[in-house]
Amino acid sequence: MSVDPVEFRELCRSGKFQNQTSGQCPGYAQANLVILPSAVAGDFRDLCIRNPVPLPLLGMSASPGDFSKIDDSRVLADNTFDIRKDFPSYNVYEKGTLVASPSDISDLWNKQSVAFLIGCSFSFEHALAQAGLPAKNSVLKKNVSMYKTSKMLDSAGIFVNVPYVVSMRPYKVKDVETVRAVTRKYRKTHGEPIDWGFEALARLGIEDLRKPDYGDATELAEDEIPVFWGCGVTAQVAAMSVASKIEGNIIGHAPGCMLVLDIQDEDIVSMI
Repeated sequence: MSVDPVEFRELCRSGKFQNQTSGQCPGYAQANLVILPSAVAGDFRDLCIRNPVPLPLLGMSASPGDFSKIDDSRVLADNTFDIRKDFPSYNVYEKGTLVASPSDISDLWNKQSVAFLIGCSFSFEHALAQAGLPAKNSVLKKNVSMYKTSKMLDSAGIFVNVPYVVSMRPYKVKDVETVRAVTRKYRKTHGEPIDWGFEALARLGIEDLRKPDYGDATELAEDEIPVFWGCGVTAQVAAMSVASKIEGNIIGHAPGCMLVLDIQDEDIVSMI
């Protein structure tokens, strides 16, 4: 689809695009979403700061209840932006249970809502493809394999004992160092892998690669090994971990349905 990010978000806002966003507006960064009540927003921001690899914070609501402005204009400069409508699809949770997947959450947004935008690996997947090392899930047009690990995030406020989620992409052993080098500079979209090889399964507490906790299973060829990155799904897992302790809905993006941003992949590299 040959449109710019502003035009693409308008398609989402009007309900004309409700699919996964991989490959849309190539060259522009995309973001994961978590919306929480303001009472726990400070703790979640601290969680992101303390755990920047799985939770690279790109921006958050400029103030509670503000659905049209993110606190970093480099990420979103569009004055027509609406966080309630500009994702293709959302997941709505009540006390940790998925209750709806609407394309518009206007009726659920309130004065205490705070949105967080978390960096997405689509940026480095684009870079890998340009380097001749496309991610297998992208080639097969499948969602990436994601696993909840035994590795825990550094705690922040109400967020304690939160498991780290990783994504997995198969690569040949000879290509791992190049893959690391290509993805390393994308610190705001998870950066380089945190582990790789079959011995990493025990270190991360992953029992069966064939059974991801999220996304689609990805088959490995005989000459491939699993390579693991920090994953933005960690944000929704963190939110779910406190669902029973807070009042109000928790909202995230539907799997694969990201927000297309105004910042380009090449510029996100320089974000601090």
